[in-house]
Amino acid sequence: MFGGLATVPSNSPHLRKSGSRPVVSDLGISDNENGAEEGFLNLTVANDMKGGSMPISTAAIMPSPALLWRFKVLLFFVWGFICCKIGWDSVMRMSVDLRDLFLYEAFLYYNPLLLVTMMVWFWGINLWVFAQANVNYAKIFDLDQNHLTHREIWKCATWMTIVVPTSMTAYLYLYSHGEVSLAASQPVLLYAAVAMILIFPFDIFYLSSRFYLLRTLWRIVLPLQAISFSDFFLADILTSMSKVLSDLERSVCRMVHRQVATIAWFEADSVCGSHSVAIPLVLVLPYLFRLFQCLRQYKDTGEKTSLLNALKYSTAVPVIYLSALKYHVFPEKWTNFYRPLWLLSGVLNSLYSFYWDVTRDWDLSAFTRIFKFSKAHPLSNLIHGRKWVYFWVISSNLILRCTWTYKLSSHLRHNYLTVFAITALEIFRRFQWVFFRVENEWNKMNSKSNIQLSMSDTANEEERLLVSNGHNV
Repeated sequence: MFGGLATVPSNSPHLRKSGSRPVVSDLGISDNENGAEEGFLNLTVANDMKGGSMPISTAAIMPSPALLWRFKVLLFFVWGFICCKIGWDSVMRMSVDLRDLFLYEAFLYYNPLLLVTMMVWFWGINLWVFAQANVNYAKIFDLDQNHLTHREIWKCATWMTIVVPTSMTAYLYLYSHGEVSLAASQPVLLYAAVAMILIFPFDIFYLSSRFYLLRTLWRIVLPLQAISFSDFFLADILTSMSKVLSDLERSVCRMVHRQVATIAWFEADSVCGSHSVAIPLVLVLPYLFRLFQCLRQYKDTGEKTSLLNALKYSTAVPVIYLSALKYHVFPEKWTNFYRPLWLLSGVLNSLYSFYWDVTRDWDLSAFTRIFKFSKAHPLSNLIHGRKWVYFWVISSNLILRCTWTYKLSSHLRHNYLTVFAITALEIFRRFQWVFFRVENEWNKMNSKSNIQLSMSDTANEEERLLVSNGHNV
């Protein structure tokens, strides 16, 4: 019975898989054929069981995603400890009189990228909250379907967090061990790599997102077209990072003039020194960009609020200009005349900016819905509908607006650790600002959509009534 090949009819009910349509069998099939079919079925089931067991065993060998995540976190902390240990030992090898100057130069090269990394982490958190609260940020910023999500933003921030401190650790180690030329190459290679990644023309490293960023920066520098929300949104963020841009300029200046890992920090009046006129010029650029945007918006819309907004950004110019005068006038004249003007202009800029944040950029007429997540989450329960959130945001915004004047003052930048901390706090203030600013824009877009929908419904109802009465429209 099993000695030869059995012919199995295609309409045999034994070959029907579970869930498929029933197959009508041929009533003329003999018992021998039925037996052959049963043997074939048993062989097929045995093979299926063997084939099905392999993926199960392979899946059992693979670790769980939670275990992999914990392992990555462990490696991250081990790497951080190693970098801190090597960096600390390298600094301690330096003589006491050169140690502070050595750290000052190291901070000059690496603090801009560290602060940019911090901003990227915060932006990922912003996008995560928007996604949880069903805020269509892609529509607000006019993003395409290939835009980066919060997970991809965090992935970029993770790599930045690894690469920048590693390069800084290598710089400290090589310089303290006498390898000055190799140490000088570390920030140069890092800056060159960042520039290459940004302008790389091939479809890798999120080409569409990089192009969107570069295009928006170009529109900010040359506001020759109508200003979109993403244009002035990014320009506002750049005002919070004006110190970062200033340090980037000085770092690139020293790289171009081959002053990296040299004693050029002693020469305050050199082309890349702390008294350079390029410092206030770069500090004021983001505010001028934003000023020109407001003027362009007034030209397009005729709204007088755009002129008041332009006035707000113009108040930052005296703060930066008067601070820079300290190195170009006599000390007595600075103390008796220019310093009081600097303090007055700083207070005016801080209070005006705070007023604009609360009354114009934000909508605090009702409890914010930005933290009302679509699914239950501890963070939503902690923040949504809580009065302390508003007290915290308003008070911290006022305090950090006032301390931000310290950062804009180039004559105070020698206190590099203090300036770094204040800049980091300003980035945190901007991170808070983003939530309420984006929600305000989202509410405006929804209001416009509701008004247009209501007008459309009214027009349709009028047309229906006219048609029902026999009128021609």
